[in-house]
Amino acid sequence: MESYLVLEKYAEKNRFYREITEKVLSGKTLNLEEALRLYQEGDFYFLGTLANAVKENLHQKRYYYTINRHINYTNVCTTNCKFCGYHKKPGEKGGYTYQLEEIIEALKSTPELKEVHIVGGVNPELPYEYYVELIRKVRENFPLLKIRAFTCVEIDWLSKISKKSVEEVLTELKQAGLNSLPGGGAEVFSERLHKELYPKKIGYQRWLEIAKTAHRLGILTNATLLFGHLETDEEIINHLLTLREVQEETKGFYCFIPLAFIPEGNELSHLPGPSALKILKTIAISRIVLSNFPHIKAYWVFLGVKLAQIALLWGADHFHGTVIEEKISQSMRKDVVVHLSTEEIQRLIQEIGGEPVEV
Repeated sequence: MESYLVLEKYAEKNRFYREITEKVLSGKTLNLEEALRLYQEGDFYFLGTLANAVKENLHQKRYYYTINRHINYTNVCTTNCKFCGYHKKPGEKGGYTYQLEEIIEALKSTPELKEVHIVGGVNPELPYEYYVELIRKVRENFPLLKIRAFTCVEIDWLSKISKKSVEEVLTELKQAGLNSLPGGGAEVFSERLHKELYPKKIGYQRWLEIAKTAHRLGILTNATLLFGHLETDEEIINHLLTLREVQEETKGFYCFIPLAFIPEGNELSHLPGPSALKILKTIAISRIVLSNFPHIKAYWVFLGVKLAQIALLWGADHFHGTVIEEKISQSMRKDVVVHLSTEEIQRLIQEIGGEPVEV
């Protein structure tokens, strides 16, 4: 109710705000020009209030989290993305790959676990069977665990090394116990940035093709955006509008995660990274444009815990989870927090007047 009162005051003073509010709250899609103007010129508080109104229409005061653990099974990777400080080339010092038994033991050491999040690198030293057996062993040892594993980039790699179609790979992984895919590897839907920053990785058309195939097979996926580096505002909005269009078609995206670029420890370390203002504006415009996505995540590992808490008032409704271990961000920023207890997450949500909901 408070959000609507604030929006009414903005609408009384500004025709653009009135038209945008009416369009967004009636469920209509903003076009590129409208969304870009709102993102670039919109009052910061108006943007957050509108995003929060969309969030409350979907979830009221509920905010979601899960008791999960990340498993980054290898850091050996050949894609050599300029924004990544996690990867090691084959044979390079510091490279690692977990044995399947090590992964099972790590999961067994985590009490009350509800979900595992498995991502790694494009490692040419691992056979296709490793991935299928990994999912199978996790499912055998943890029959009720939600298994969210392998980005679309990894699925493309598995298709190449197995000489199987993406559909065959996903079907085999699903039969082994896979529930869903994480959203990584999308980066920015821009051919310009693809050529400049990650030319060895699949392009966005292939990424979307794999996501659509997963949706067709009944496998939900997340989607991401890496922002705060060399992308333009228009590229951000185009990314969001493309995802919205695909969601209208497939209804297979579960959550959108805006990933704030970490400038430390990579080839783009000369960049400052996104400000808190940029982060909150991007989360807010994501909720507004992607009103057909069930969830927008405040991924606290990349944002920092305190800013992620504020993001819950700027349109996000999902606080991710307990995480336990996350080597990707930790490899670049040594002071990053990678573990929260359920009590801490619940407290952070309750402090903003929210209702914590475990999923």
